[in-house]
Amino acid sequence: MRIQQAMITIRRSEERGHADHGWLDSHHTFSFADYYDPAHTQFHSLRVLNEDRVMPGMGFGSHPHRDMEIISYVVSGALEHKDSLGTRAVMRAGDVQRISAGTGVVHSEYNASANEPVHFLQIWILPNERGVKPEYAEKSFRDAAPGKLHLIASKAGRDASIPIHQDVEVSVARLSPGEHLEHAFAAGRSGWVQLIDGDLAVNGENLKNGDGAAISAETTLRLVSAGGAHFLFFELSSGDAGAPGRR
Repeated sequence: MRIQQAMITIRRSEERGHADHGWLDSHHTFSFADYYDPAHTQFHSLRVLNEDRVMPGMGFGSHPHRDMEIISYVVSGALEHKDSLGTRAVMRAGDVQRISAGTGVVHSEYNASANEPVHFLQIWILPNERGVKPEYAEKSFRDAAPGKLHLIASKAGRDASIPIHQDVEVSVARLSPGEHLEHAFAAGRSGWVQLIDGDLAVNGENLKNGDGAAISAETTLRLVSAGGAHFLFFELSSGDAGAPGRR
């Protein structure tokens, strides 16, 4: 039996792929669009983790997806969504959107403000089954209390989170200055921490704004912030890279 060595690998903000289109400033944790890095294509079923800032009135025009779980988490500003399912919505800070693209969906995302940029994280998770019926869901977590992990997406929709087609649990957390929290991993689980802002020590490894951390074969995760932190945490099945097929 192979024993995996416990490891935390830091993905520094400045090492990410970067695209500045004027209307869009985007940082890519993993290979995306014209940015390709064979060393950073995905982490288990976590395929895309982009930090996007879109200028007022601008956005992504209608475009198709299939067989992908697409999650957007709004940090600030207002994000307007339209899709071929008939959905129209405007999301604001703390809101979470999920598109299960399945057999195919066409959508657009625009900055709904005429004067304020929108800052959000765009996340793609490879599903564990293909060809599902396309679905849309959204929920607000803007009033989530600090000092704990709040589950925002999970396979079973546990604890009133948004259900997704993959064995991944996505949580958001805010720590006040001096706060800490701990998380115990079940066997065969890995993690990814993405720091949105503030400072965060992940089992003693220090992160700054935009940094990520891949966590493998750890049993316990200790997260400590001296000055306060806002971050996303992904717990993933170590053996699942998602169902193969077209995206």
